[in-house]
Amino acid sequence: MKVVLLGATKGMGRAVARKFAERGDSIFLLGRDQDELERSALDLENRGARQRIEYGFCDLLQPRSFEPGLAQAWETLDGVDAVVVTAGIFGAQEDLEVRDAHAARVLTADFTSTVLFCEVARKRLLEDGGGTLCVFSSVAGDRGRSKVVLYGAAKAGLSAYLEGLDHRYRRAGLRTVCVKPGFVRTAMTADLDAPPFACDPETIAPRVVRAIDRGTPVVYVPGIWRWVLLAIRMLPRFAMRRIDF
Repeated sequence: MKVVLLGATKGMGRAVARKFAERGDSIFLLGRDQDELERSALDLENRGARQRIEYGFCDLLQPRSFEPGLAQAWETLDGVDAVVVTAGIFGAQEDLEVRDAHAARVLTADFTSTVLFCEVARKRLLEDGGGTLCVFSSVAGDRGRSKVVLYGAAKAGLSAYLEGLDHRYRRAGLRTVCVKPGFVRTAMTADLDAPPFACDPETIAPRVVRAIDRGTPVVYVPGIWRWVLLAIRMLPRFAMRRIDF
């Protein structure tokens, strides 16, 4: 498989990229930090990649970088089978409520810019007859919750967009995979208390790669979140106001 990854220099993205490398897939990395990209490329080569890992610049907060970055990936790999987006920004609700600029960055990166990047990738994949677009959303977007009002709203919009893409383009050959992780222990969440069902990137990576291979439209990681959120979505609004979730 020929795979382009945006956000694979850290956390969940790095774990998923390592799984692709270990089985010999061709990989192209996109990111904004040249040094991190270089280190990640070396790491993947040491883990079994069959060829040199190339990389290019793409910043989720700079939409003008989307087309050139993907064009470079397409040319380097001579076509692409899958585009995987794990990049994003997290912000705790208390912090986002008092830091307007940071709130704007989170909302822009996690919804608007991610959608615009996916639109560029979608067009390229469909021009080649199809492929897989895998994007990391979050369980935070499944229901409005007091603890993640802004972050959850961005992820809710992203999940809805991906579902719409799946309805509109799957028959044309575009397989959309929406990954919904719960709390994952990464550098981004290091300062937060881990809730129940917390997991590590290495634990969820195999399931994500399997979902990409199968074209599974929605995958919860860990899987227990599917049933937790099913119950949460059934609660009436007055009950949601009373629980600390």
